[in-house]
Amino acid sequence: MLQDSVERKTIFDRCRRLIIKVGSAVLTGPRGLNLVMIHRLSDQISELKEEGLEIVIVTSGAVASGVRKVGLTERPRTIPQKQAAAAVGQGFLMEAWEGAFNKYELLVAQILLTTEDLAHRHRYLNARNTLETLLDWGILPIINENDTVVVEEIKFGDNDRLSAMIAGLIGADLVINLTDTEGLYECDPRVDASASLIPIVHGVDAKLLACAGSAPGSVGTGGMLTKINAAKKCLASGIPMIIAPGKERDVILRLFNGEMLGTLFVPQKRIYQGKKLWLANLPKPAGDIILDKGAVRALKEHGKSLLPIGIAKVRGSFGVGAPVRCLDEAEDIVGIGLSNYKSTEIELIKGHHTEDIENIIGYKHSDEVIHRNNFVLTGNIGEME
Repeated sequence: MLQDSVERKTIFDRCRRLIIKVGSAVLTGPRGLNLVMIHRLSDQISELKEEGLEIVIVTSGAVASGVRKVGLTERPRTIPQKQAAAAVGQGFLMEAWEGAFNKYELLVAQILLTTEDLAHRHRYLNARNTLETLLDWGILPIINENDTVVVEEIKFGDNDRLSAMIAGLIGADLVINLTDTEGLYECDPRVDASASLIPIVHGVDAKLLACAGSAPGSVGTGGMLTKINAAKKCLASGIPMIIAPGKERDVILRLFNGEMLGTLFVPQKRIYQGKKLWLANLPKPAGDIILDKGAVRALKEHGKSLLPIGIAKVRGSFGVGAPVRCLDEAEDIVGIGLSNYKSTEIELIKGHHTEDIENIIGYKHSDEVIHRNNFVLTGNIGEME
């Protein structure tokens, strides 16, 4: 227990760039946005900014706020209904945050993102440059998924994953994920009242995933399982993440003061950085390449590039430079890489030797369909769906 406390203190003491993700269940109540909660959070965040921390907020609540404003009796189920509710609620949500920080004379900036913004390398870099500039100016970025234009194919699915991706994007020192639970338990406390809270985690495996219930709450879209998968992405970036009870009074300041609240996920080392970190965190690649056993072994065990001879099947339509998943014969994910050829060209050259490429498609970009410098194994960071 003492070692856990020391480890926590070290992480919080070293934190200079912080991501705070706030879930819908924390921000909303029976009458819509919980303005008291928003002001309590702004009080704590402002105090940390006064101490010199750079902070980015990833906020949920637009859809839930819209649901309350429109007077719906339940959360909308269809994409158009969610879009409409978000269109109503997003303005109220930002107005609430802006009003809460006005008393501290802190400027806020609204940023709405979809997966497409981070799936394209140039947009990814543009988003990073914008965030870096805002932080340099002392402005507080407030990020949400762009629910008003999102469709199922480009949806993050939850702001848990979005917060992990933003953390990797700007090289955050810590992610605090505020939710309506105390943290991660050994089993579902709603089912077993004797369930114990897990205070610290040094790696996410199948056993730990079994501790997470996948059922979301009535207000938000993400359950504990989405938070664990977000933690896996953070760990791959070398960034610690803590799941903490957002409704606890002064929870953020108490965490920085060393209280043993929530569940802290501690990285062992930074697995990826730069372009490979972007690849590892891609929300949805453009297509799939199914490999034979030899190609899987070459990628996983020997760090080789992917050659056409090892490709069994191609799925999806994509162009040169597109990010694609590499799957084994059982269609388990091996990794993600950038393709040197279009999907139609790979379909023609699959199973052939590299010296045959030019004869088959009329030119040869390179021997490799995916170069090892543009490929990441995903076994260390879990699911990439």
